[in-house]
Amino acid sequence: MGSDRSPHTFPRFATVEDERRHRKQRLAAAFRIFGAFGFDEGTAGHITARDPELPDHFWVNPLGMNFKHIRVKDLLLVDHEGEVVEGDWPLNTAAFVIHSQIHAARPEVVAAAHSHSPHGKAWSALRRALDPLTQDACAFYGDHALFDDYTGAVFEIEEGKRIAEALGDGKAAILANHGLLTVGRSVDEAAWWFVTMERTCQVQLLAEAAGTPVLIDPDQAAKTAGQVGGHGTGWFQAQPLFDWILAEQPDLLDE
Repeated sequence: MGSDRSPHTFPRFATVEDERRHRKQRLAAAFRIFGAFGFDEGTAGHITARDPELPDHFWVNPLGMNFKHIRVKDLLLVDHEGEVVEGDWPLNTAAFVIHSQIHAARPEVVAAAHSHSPHGKAWSALRRALDPLTQDACAFYGDHALFDDYTGAVFEIEEGKRIAEALGDGKAAILANHGLLTVGRSVDEAAWWFVTMERTCQVQLLAEAAGTPVLIDPDQAAKTAGQVGGHGTGWFQAQPLFDWILAEQPDLLDE
């Protein structure tokens, strides 16, 4: 795959072309993972990966292509003005509006993920931050935002800017009455935070339906966040998912 990556060792690259290929491969794999987990909803949802050579350009899924079908060769390269530089399919306007502003505001962010996953949507309707109910939930303790100003589908740049401002320097945001948004310093990390945040929403919904959950106390929640919420941990947690999808669906690598 153009890198010296050994199993579950963070990859390093000899050339920018190798790094670009790797990011695109991981991006296509992330869409397959989202598709397998049922995070797709019609044409909604997008994951982006910043280009390693052109930092104001990013790779994204084509509008209207099923997550379960996306291959490396299907990805679009989009510039800072929303023009498709590479690719033949149309661009999702919301993908550009949201992700362009996040990538502009957060130079360290390589990837951002958003979709209309079921439990994320359900939790977002409550317009509340997630509580530290479990060890896994603590990854988001003090590190996620609530964007509670729903004004319809996101088609305006100013709306994207407000989402980026709400996200701040956190790893995730709950978009009220809409869904979840996560970011990472790798595609793997952003995808993992989304997967585990969706499950965290599911667990809190289940716990509150069953009774009154007992929260982890703040000191322990903060300690646990330091143990399970780091960038390297997010990347490493994603590796079993990527290993699985690449073994099951190697056609995603088609260039």
